[in-house]
Amino acid sequence: MKSSILIFILSLVTLLSACSDGSSLKTGTLNLAVSDDPADAQIVNIAFKQVVLKGNSGSYSFDVSDGDNPLKHIDLVTFRGLKTANLVSHELITVGEYQLCIYMKNNEDSGQDPESPTSSFVKDPVGNVVGLTTPSEGACGGGVGADEEDTGRLFINKTFTISEGENSYIAEFDLNKVLMEPTGQDTFWTLKPTGIELFEAGAISGTISEALSDECGSDLGHAVYLYPGTVALANMIDLREDTAVAPEVAPIYRVEATLVNPEDLTQGYQYEFPAVYEGTYSLGYTCMAVSDLPNETNGPDAFIIYTADQGVAVSIGTTTSVDFDVVVVVP
Repeated sequence: MKSSILIFILSLVTLLSACSDGSSLKTGTLNLAVSDDPADAQIVNIAFKQVVLKGNSGSYSFDVSDGDNPLKHIDLVTFRGLKTANLVSHELITVGEYQLCIYMKNNEDSGQDPESPTSSFVKDPVGNVVGLTTPSEGACGGGVGADEEDTGRLFINKTFTISEGENSYIAEFDLNKVLMEPTGQDTFWTLKPTGIELFEAGAISGTISEALSDECGSDLGHAVYLYPGTVALANMIDLREDTAVAPEVAPIYRVEATLVNPEDLTQGYQYEFPAVYEGTYSLGYTCMAVSDLPNETNGPDAFIIYTADQGVAVSIGTTTSVDFDVVVVVP
């Protein structure tokens, strides 16, 4: 795993759907997330506007707005290494070759409020809050995508192929090379628009049975935590800012478990990690995620991982299924 990287995660699962003329249209499902580990700034906030795929078989534009906010603000410092923040989830596209463009709101001015930003910005190592831009502008692949004032474009030079079946990719962007401090009379930081590399990945998904969720004994947030390697249940700890003390292991990140069918509670919960590096992982289930406050060390009275599954192997181009049906206590 590289240090100081920006990761765009694409998980595309090909489906078959019928065309109006009776033929089959091969399509895939797109999930896109971001992650990073910048070394020289306290905050690197990108105000994302739009994701565009330009291909021979069609072009797609995905809105990444966050609720009523037309922009999706992501502080990359809080999503380091394998931790990710979603931009696009479960969008269907046709199989073929594509170019990926991601649009952000450029900002050359200082004075953003980190608690309620309206544009991209950097909080530098000494605490100054200044603007963040990328110099590339215009449409993606000649005609598709944002072409507006104060809009910058991040893109991959090479096309990539979505084929029939499941396609998962991780695109890495080395910020040590592309995140530039102010030069000359400029006061704003700059992102070079290119330098992203695509790598194939895998995925993990599964369910939590109604019996297990009831046995957990709480309804304070059903979630699944992802841990690196093989981790014993007793050593799985919560999200926290301080460093884990061996043999404790902190999670890479977590995902919310949602009801399979809100109208039929007997079907239990479901979860998904849409794109994961190839390797071995452990998963932990809890029904107390609301009590897991990232800024605090939460003791067993407030938060526990209830049950776990170790030795989960993730391979390129496949989805590993892990269902939590019964309590499995592993020493």
